[in-house]
Amino acid sequence: MIIETFNLTKLYGGRLGCRDICLSVPEGQIFGFLGPNGAGKSTLVKTLVGLIFPTSGTARLLGRPLGDLKAREKIGFLPENFRYQSWLTGYEVLSYHGSLCKLPERKKKARIEEVLAMVGLAGREGHRVGTYSKGMQQRLGLAVALVADPDLLFLDEPTSALDPLGRKEVRELILALKRQGKTVFLNSHLLSEVEMICDRVAIIKKGRIIASGTMAELNSGRIEVEARVDGFNEDIHRKLREQGFDFSFDGECLTATLRNEEEIPGLAGAIVSNGGRLYQLVPRRQSLESLFINLVQEREE
Repeated sequence: MIIETFNLTKLYGGRLGCRDICLSVPEGQIFGFLGPNGAGKSTLVKTLVGLIFPTSGTARLLGRPLGDLKAREKIGFLPENFRYQSWLTGYEVLSYHGSLCKLPERKKKARIEEVLAMVGLAGREGHRVGTYSKGMQQRLGLAVALVADPDLLFLDEPTSALDPLGRKEVRELILALKRQGKTVFLNSHLLSEVEMICDRVAIIKKGRIIASGTMAELNSGRIEVEARVDGFNEDIHRKLREQGFDFSFDGECLTATLRNEEEIPGLAGAIVSNGGRLYQLVPRRQSLESLFINLVQEREE
Protein backbone atom coordinates (compact mmCIF):
# COMPACT_ATOMS: atom_id res chain seq x y z
CA MET A 1 0.00 0.00 0.00
CA ILE A 2 1.24 3.49 -0.85
CA ILE A 3 -0.70 5.04 2.05
CA GLU A 4 -1.63 3.27 5.27
CA THR A 5 -2.94 5.00 8.37
CA PHE A 6 -3.50 3.36 11.74
CA ASN A 7 -5.89 5.18 14.10
CA LEU A 8 -4.32 8.47 13.04
CA THR A 9 -5.63 11.28 15.24
CA LYS A 10 -5.01 15.02 15.35
CA LEU A 11 -6.47 17.23 18.08
CA TYR A 12 -6.08 20.99 18.36
CA GLY A 13 -6.01 21.77 22.06
CA GLY A 14 -8.72 19.20 22.66
CA ARG A 15 -10.70 20.26 19.59
CA LEU A 16 -11.10 17.49 17.04
CA GLY A 17 -9.29 17.67 13.71
CA CYS A 18 -9.56 14.01 12.78
CA ARG A 19 -9.79 10.86 14.88
CA ASP A 20 -8.91 7.18 14.45
CA ILE A 21 -8.38 7.43 10.69
CA CYS A 22 -7.68 4.01 9.18
CA LEU A 23 -7.13 4.11 5.41
CA SER A 24 -5.33 1.98 2.84
CA VAL A 25 -4.57 3.35 -0.64
CA PRO A 26 -3.08 0.94 -3.21
CA GLU A 27 -0.35 1.97 -5.62
CA GLY A 28 -1.43 3.44 -8.94
CA GLN A 29 -4.94 4.45 -7.89
CA ILE A 30 -6.82 7.75 -7.68
CA PHE A 31 -8.30 8.03 -4.20
CA GLY A 32 -11.03 10.59 -3.52
CA PHE A 33 -11.33 12.04 -0.02
CA LEU A 34 -14.65 13.77 0.58
CA GLY A 35 -16.37 15.60 3.38
CA PRO A 36 -18.24 18.79 4.33
CA ASN A 37 -16.30 21.94 5.18
CA GLY A 38 -14.52 21.53 8.50
CA ALA A 39 -14.81 17.75 8.45
CA GLY A 40 -11.05 17.17 8.79
CA LYS A 41 -9.94 16.63 5.18
CA SER A 42 -7.16 19.20 5.14
CA THR A 43 -6.06 18.22 8.65
CA LEU A 44 -5.45 14.66 7.51
CA VAL A 45 -3.58 15.72 4.38
CA LYS A 46 -1.38 18.17 6.31
CA THR A 47 -0.60 15.41 8.79
CA LEU A 48 0.34 12.97 6.05
CA VAL A 49 2.64 15.42 4.23
CA GLY A 50 4.35 16.43 7.48
CA LEU A 51 3.08 19.97 7.96
CA ILE A 52 1.54 19.09 11.33
CA PHE A 53 2.23 16.26 13.76
CA PRO A 54 -0.37 13.68 14.79
CA THR A 55 -1.64 13.57 18.37
CA SER A 56 -1.71 9.77 18.27
CA GLY A 57 -1.70 6.89 15.82
CA THR A 58 0.70 6.45 12.95
CA ALA A 59 0.95 6.06 9.20
CA ARG A 60 3.18 4.74 6.44
CA LEU A 61 3.70 6.42 3.08
CA LEU A 62 5.48 4.66 0.22
CA GLY A 63 6.32 1.89 2.67
CA ARG A 64 8.12 4.23 5.08
CA PRO A 65 7.12 5.70 8.46
CA LEU A 66 5.33 9.02 8.63
CA GLY A 67 7.83 11.87 8.32
CA ASP A 68 10.56 9.79 6.66
CA LEU A 69 12.65 12.09 4.46
CA LYS A 70 13.17 9.50 1.71
CA ALA A 71 9.41 9.14 1.38
CA ARG A 72 8.87 12.90 1.38
CA GLU A 73 11.22 13.22 -1.61
CA LYS A 74 8.69 11.20 -3.61
CA ILE A 75 5.62 13.22 -2.58
CA GLY A 76 4.04 16.17 -4.40
CA PHE A 77 1.54 18.47 -2.70
CA LEU A 78 -0.90 21.08 -3.97
CA PRO A 79 -2.55 22.80 -0.98
CA GLU A 80 -6.00 24.33 -1.28
CA ASN A 81 -4.81 27.84 -0.42
CA PHE A 82 -1.37 28.77 -1.71
CA ARG A 83 0.34 31.91 -2.90
CA TYR A 84 3.64 32.43 -4.68
CA GLN A 85 5.70 35.60 -4.76
CA SER A 86 3.99 37.95 -7.19
CA TRP A 87 7.26 39.47 -8.42
CA LEU A 88 8.66 36.11 -9.58
CA THR A 89 7.96 34.64 -12.99
CA GLY A 90 6.32 31.26 -13.30
CA TYR A 91 9.64 29.80 -14.44
CA GLU A 92 11.45 31.25 -11.42
CA VAL A 93 8.90 29.70 -9.05
CA LEU A 94 9.38 26.30 -10.65
CA SER A 95 13.16 26.68 -10.70
CA TYR A 96 13.18 27.54 -6.99
CA HIS A 97 11.08 24.50 -6.11
CA GLY A 98 13.16 22.31 -8.38
CA SER A 99 16.25 23.43 -6.46
CA LEU A 100 14.52 22.64 -3.16
CA CYS A 101 13.98 19.13 -4.54
CA LYS A 102 17.72 18.97 -5.36
CA LEU A 103 17.19 18.40 -9.07
CA PRO A 104 20.42 18.68 -11.09
CA GLU A 105 20.42 21.82 -13.22
CA ARG A 106 20.09 20.09 -16.60
CA LYS A 107 17.40 17.74 -15.36
CA LYS A 108 15.59 20.61 -13.65
CA LYS A 109 15.41 22.64 -16.85
CA ALA A 110 14.04 19.69 -18.84
CA ARG A 111 11.52 18.84 -16.13
CA ILE A 112 10.26 22.44 -15.91
CA GLU A 113 9.61 22.47 -19.65
CA GLU A 114 7.81 19.16 -19.32
CA VAL A 115 5.49 20.19 -16.50
CA LEU A 116 4.74 23.57 -18.12
CA ALA A 117 3.42 21.66 -21.13
CA MET A 118 1.52 19.23 -18.91
CA VAL A 119 -0.44 21.96 -17.10
CA GLY A 120 -0.95 24.24 -20.11
CA LEU A 121 1.41 27.06 -19.14
CA ALA A 122 4.00 26.67 -21.90
CA GLY A 123 4.71 30.14 -23.29
CA ARG A 124 3.48 31.85 -20.11
CA GLU A 125 6.40 30.92 -17.88
CA GLY A 126 8.15 34.27 -18.44
CA HIS A 127 5.22 36.28 -17.05
CA ARG A 128 5.21 37.44 -13.44
CA VAL A 129 2.94 35.50 -11.10
CA GLY A 130 1.20 38.75 -10.11
CA THR A 131 -0.18 39.00 -13.67
CA TYR A 132 -1.57 35.45 -13.66
CA SER A 133 -5.30 34.82 -13.50
CA LYS A 134 -6.63 32.55 -10.75
CA GLY A 135 -6.77 29.70 -13.23
CA MET A 136 -3.16 30.22 -14.29
CA GLN A 137 -2.04 30.33 -10.67
CA GLN A 138 -3.88 27.04 -10.08
CA ARG A 139 -2.03 25.53 -13.03
CA LEU A 140 1.26 26.83 -11.65
CA GLY A 141 0.48 25.18 -8.31
CA LEU A 142 -0.06 21.89 -10.11
CA ALA A 143 3.24 22.32 -11.94
CA VAL A 144 5.04 22.91 -8.62
CA ALA A 145 3.49 19.72 -7.20
CA LEU A 146 4.72 17.79 -10.25
CA VAL A 147 8.18 19.27 -10.73
CA ALA A 148 10.01 16.58 -8.70
CA ASP A 149 8.21 13.79 -10.63
CA PRO A 150 6.66 12.36 -7.43
CA ASP A 151 5.24 8.87 -7.02
CA LEU A 152 2.49 10.10 -4.69
CA LEU A 153 0.48 13.29 -5.19
CA PHE A 154 -1.78 15.04 -2.68
CA LEU A 155 -4.09 17.43 -4.52
CA ASP A 156 -6.38 19.63 -2.43
CA GLU A 157 -9.13 21.13 -4.65
CA PRO A 158 -6.94 21.15 -7.80
CA THR A 159 -9.69 22.51 -10.08
CA SER A 160 -11.26 25.08 -7.76
CA ALA A 161 -10.25 28.13 -9.82
CA LEU A 162 -10.55 26.59 -13.28
CA ASP A 163 -13.24 26.96 -15.94
CA PRO A 164 -14.95 23.81 -17.35
CA LEU A 165 -12.30 23.37 -20.04
CA GLY A 166 -9.53 23.73 -17.47
CA ARG A 167 -11.19 21.19 -15.19
CA LYS A 168 -11.40 18.72 -18.06
CA GLU A 169 -7.70 19.21 -18.81
CA VAL A 170 -6.78 18.59 -15.16
CA ARG A 171 -8.94 15.45 -15.07
CA GLU A 172 -7.12 14.16 -18.13
CA LEU A 173 -3.78 15.02 -16.53
CA ILE A 174 -4.66 13.11 -13.35
CA LEU A 175 -5.71 10.08 -15.41
CA ALA A 176 -2.45 10.31 -17.37
CA LEU A 177 -0.51 10.32 -14.10
CA LYS A 178 -2.38 7.19 -13.06
CA ARG A 179 -1.39 5.50 -16.33
CA GLN A 180 2.22 6.32 -15.44
CA GLY A 181 1.80 4.39 -12.19
CA LYS A 182 1.42 7.46 -9.95
CA THR A 183 -0.92 7.46 -6.95
CA VAL A 184 -3.18 10.48 -6.46
CA PHE A 185 -4.92 11.43 -3.20
CA LEU A 186 -7.61 13.90 -4.23
CA ASN A 187 -9.60 16.29 -2.05
CA SER A 188 -12.48 17.87 -3.95
CA HIS A 189 -15.96 19.31 -3.49
CA LEU A 190 -16.75 18.62 -7.15
CA LEU A 191 -18.30 15.21 -6.61
CA SER A 192 -19.09 14.63 -10.29
CA GLU A 193 -15.37 14.90 -11.07
CA VAL A 194 -14.45 12.53 -8.26
CA GLU A 195 -17.00 10.04 -9.57
CA MET A 196 -15.52 10.24 -13.06
CA ILE A 197 -11.89 9.52 -12.17
CA CYS A 198 -11.53 7.98 -8.70
CA ASP A 199 -11.03 4.26 -8.13
CA ARG A 200 -12.01 4.46 -4.46
CA VAL A 201 -13.39 7.14 -2.16
CA ALA A 202 -13.66 7.78 1.56
CA ILE A 203 -16.10 10.15 3.25
CA ILE A 204 -15.21 11.95 6.47
CA LYS A 205 -17.70 13.63 8.81
CA LYS A 206 -16.75 15.49 11.99
CA GLY A 207 -13.26 14.04 11.92
CA ARG A 208 -14.24 10.40 11.45
CA ILE A 209 -14.45 8.18 8.38
CA ILE A 210 -18.10 7.22 7.89
CA ALA A 211 -17.75 5.25 4.63
CA SER A 212 -15.05 4.06 2.23
CA GLY A 213 -14.75 1.82 -0.80
CA THR A 214 -15.57 1.75 -4.48
CA MET A 215 -18.80 3.28 -5.70
CA ALA A 216 -20.29 -0.22 -6.08
CA GLU A 217 -19.31 -1.10 -2.51
CA LEU A 218 -20.68 2.15 -1.09
CA ASN A 219 -23.95 1.69 -2.92
CA SER A 220 -24.20 -1.85 -1.54
CA GLY A 221 -25.62 -2.94 -4.89
CA ARG A 222 -28.60 -0.56 -4.72
CA ILE A 223 -29.75 0.88 -8.04
CA GLU A 224 -32.51 3.22 -9.13
CA VAL A 225 -34.70 2.29 -12.07
CA GLU A 226 -36.84 4.61 -14.19
CA ALA A 227 -39.56 2.93 -16.26
CA ARG A 228 -41.98 4.52 -18.74
CA VAL A 229 -45.27 2.72 -18.15
CA ASP A 230 -48.73 2.98 -19.75
CA GLY A 231 -51.77 1.41 -18.13
CA PHE A 232 -50.53 1.57 -14.54
CA ASN A 233 -53.34 0.22 -12.32
CA GLU A 234 -54.20 -0.98 -8.82
CA ASP A 235 -53.14 -4.56 -9.59
CA ILE A 236 -49.63 -3.37 -10.57
CA HIS A 237 -49.47 -1.16 -7.49
CA ARG A 238 -50.49 -4.03 -5.20
CA LYS A 239 -48.09 -6.52 -6.83
CA LEU A 240 -45.12 -4.16 -6.54
CA ARG A 241 -45.91 -3.57 -2.86
CA GLU A 242 -46.23 -7.32 -2.26
CA GLN A 243 -42.78 -7.85 -3.77
CA GLY A 244 -41.31 -5.18 -1.49
CA PHE A 245 -40.43 -2.58 -4.11
CA ASP A 246 -39.95 1.04 -2.98
CA PHE A 247 -41.41 3.06 -5.86
CA SER A 248 -43.33 6.14 -6.98
CA PHE A 249 -45.40 6.85 -10.12
CA ASP A 250 -46.06 10.30 -11.58
CA GLY A 251 -48.62 9.30 -14.23
CA GLU A 252 -46.08 8.26 -16.85
CA CYS A 253 -42.76 7.41 -15.22
CA LEU A 254 -42.28 4.85 -12.47
CA THR A 255 -39.20 5.31 -10.30
CA ALA A 256 -38.11 2.41 -8.08
CA THR A 257 -35.13 1.70 -5.83
CA LEU A 258 -33.94 -1.89 -6.06
CA ARG A 259 -31.57 -3.83 -3.83
CA ASN A 260 -29.68 -5.25 -6.82
CA GLU A 261 -29.92 -5.81 -10.59
CA GLU A 262 -31.44 -9.26 -10.09
CA GLU A 263 -34.70 -7.57 -9.07
CA ILE A 264 -35.17 -5.88 -12.47
CA PRO A 265 -36.92 -8.84 -14.19
CA GLY A 266 -39.34 -9.12 -11.24
CA LEU A 267 -40.20 -5.44 -11.53
CA ALA A 268 -40.79 -5.69 -15.28
CA GLY A 269 -42.80 -8.88 -14.85
CA ALA A 270 -45.06 -7.34 -12.21
CA ILE A 271 -45.90 -4.48 -14.60
CA VAL A 272 -46.50 -6.54 -17.75
CA SER A 273 -48.31 -9.50 -16.16
CA ASN A 274 -50.83 -7.17 -14.54
CA GLY A 275 -51.88 -5.32 -17.66
CA GLY A 276 -49.27 -2.58 -17.89
CA ARG A 277 -47.33 -1.71 -21.04
CA LEU A 278 -43.61 -1.17 -20.48
CA TYR A 279 -41.98 1.11 -23.06
CA GLN A 280 -38.65 1.84 -21.43
CA LEU A 281 -36.69 0.71 -18.39
CA VAL A 282 -33.41 2.42 -17.50
CA PRO A 283 -31.34 1.34 -14.47
CA ARG A 284 -29.20 4.04 -12.85
CA ARG A 285 -26.80 3.66 -9.98
CA GLN A 286 -26.99 6.30 -7.28
CA SER A 287 -24.73 9.26 -8.05
CA LEU A 288 -21.84 10.05 -5.74
CA GLU A 289 -23.52 13.34 -4.87
CA SER A 290 -26.72 11.57 -3.77
CA LEU A 291 -24.73 8.95 -1.91
CA PHE A 292 -22.64 11.60 -0.16
CA ILE A 293 -25.68 13.63 0.92
CA ASN A 294 -27.55 10.55 2.13
CA LEU A 295 -24.60 9.25 4.14
CA VAL A 296 -23.84 12.60 5.75
CA GLN A 297 -27.48 13.28 6.60
CA GLU A 298 -27.96 9.75 7.99
CA ARG A 299 -24.99 10.22 10.31
CA GLU A 300 -26.36 13.61 11.39
CA GLU A 301 -29.69 12.02 12.31
